[in-house]
Amino acid sequence: MSMYQLNGEKLAAMIIAGAENLAKNADYVDSLNVFPVPDGDTGTNMNLSMTSGAEEVNRNSLSTVGAVGTSLAKGLLMGARGNSGVILSQLFRGFSKSIEGKTELNTKELAAAFTAGVETAYKAVMKPVEGTILTVAREAAKAGVLAANESDDIEFVMQQILEKGKIVLAKTQEMLPVLKEVGVVDSGGQGLIIIYEGFYAALTGEHEGLTNYSASMGELINAEHHRHVQDVMSTEDIEFGYCTEIMVQINENKSGQKKFNEEKFRDDLAEMGDSLLVVADDEVAKVHVHTEYPGQVFNYGQQYGSLIKMKVENMREQHREVMRDKEPVVSEKTPYGIVTVSAGEGIKTLFESVGATVVLSGGQTMNPSTEDIIKAIESANAEHVFVLPNNKNIQMAADQAALILGEDKVKIIPTKTIPQGLAALLVFRADFTFEDNANEMIAAIQDISSGQVTTAVRDTTVEGLVIKKDDYIGIIENNIKVSNPSLEKTTIATLLEMTDEYSEIVTLLYGEGVTEEDAEHIAEQVSNQFPDIEFEIHSGGQPVYPYIFSVE
Repeated sequence: MSMYQLNGEKLAAMIIAGAENLAKNADYVDSLNVFPVPDGDTGTNMNLSMTSGAEEVNRNSLSTVGAVGTSLAKGLLMGARGNSGVILSQLFRGFSKSIEGKTELNTKELAAAFTAGVETAYKAVMKPVEGTILTVAREAAKAGVLAANESDDIEFVMQQILEKGKIVLAKTQEMLPVLKEVGVVDSGGQGLIIIYEGFYAALTGEHEGLTNYSASMGELINAEHHRHVQDVMSTEDIEFGYCTEIMVQINENKSGQKKFNEEKFRDDLAEMGDSLLVVADDEVAKVHVHTEYPGQVFNYGQQYGSLIKMKVENMREQHREVMRDKEPVVSEKTPYGIVTVSAGEGIKTLFESVGATVVLSGGQTMNPSTEDIIKAIESANAEHVFVLPNNKNIQMAADQAALILGEDKVKIIPTKTIPQGLAALLVFRADFTFEDNANEMIAAIQDISSGQVTTAVRDTTVEGLVIKKDDYIGIIENNIKVSNPSLEKTTIATLLEMTDEYSEIVTLLYGEGVTEEDAEHIAEQVSNQFPDIEFEIHSGGQPVYPYIFSVE
């Protein structure tokens, strides 16, 4: 049955069907990956991204196509993961912008929306490559325009978009030699076609006709195409080793922040690596880049606003893991490894995101032994290893580990707090010598003022400060400066003791029993006295210390 107008309810049904179809076939799309690195999880990344968009559509008004498009774009932007997810978000961001304010769509408006999506996605990619999802989307959109000039039937236009997309997808093998060598089509393009199949099924009501790609997945993998993938790429081929993603809260109008210019922002980041994607709206800029120095990307992003999300994956290590699974060989040692000690899953994740090789669980009341530290150093599988104890009570055990394994192999950076450990990690450079890195890391911890809040275990007096059992105490470096029955008052007083008009950034890690709202309220109270200070708030999940913080 012909359809001449597409309304909000039907567009929402298309989006949900597309997301569901991709979810069923995500493993198949993953199986097409050429390179076994984090960005290779194309099906997973596209599925999580599209699901985020569909969930946002489900939560909001379906009254107009414009409203549905706005919800889809928002959900995709916030949920976009990896190269494929970000490109997908941009395809539908442009699509949604094109239909903004519209109640229904005719065929020409629908085709124009697909075209607008392609234009937006191409702008987001620094160096577009033929034979990828972009090519499939572009040629499918062109077919949509031709079909809209021929017919007023929405179903016919979507059918032509889908059919042309399938034809171009099959040709991606000819466009990219590596695909032909491995014997697969482009994974991102395949994911997009699966979404479009869901769109078409929602329009026609013929869900039974959807292809079950996963049914043939085992045959594809058993054909040993993954073995050929390994022959195509070695670990040494990865020039930029860290898949890095940040989300920056731009246009906050805070003192010292740069005014956001998307073109300059993109050009500057392009010098830090490759596979760059930058997408932005009026409030948020999202970055995906492969780089050798994730810390540089973090620091650059902070010039424009608060970092509200950070993610780093070691692609070389990911590749080695895959290779280990494929062949029983001992992996080659990396030049450097970094072992750090952390308490709390949130802090562990934070350390991993900025480049830690091994994160040992430990801290106050649960100090790792010398043997624990030695095992962690050995598991780093590196020629040279830096150890960040992050607690004075772990320092001696770490020193002992270095003596046993040899100080020519292991250097202990004398970090006494979590913030010092983070500061040391951020200045690490893979192209520096062992000695130079140690000197830089030691110098970095001198610039960090660290504080923490915990509970007094007995009545006492320290340097004239009367402390009652179960009071909260504020510690700056290793000196108790504040004692009060109120956690909030203790934390605020400690922070105010550490800050002045020259302070720029406060990093606040909140632990067990504390909510993000609690931490934000404390930041607000301190900001009332020092409005130029920028707060970075993270869930640390650490026990014993409700708050750990640093001031720069």
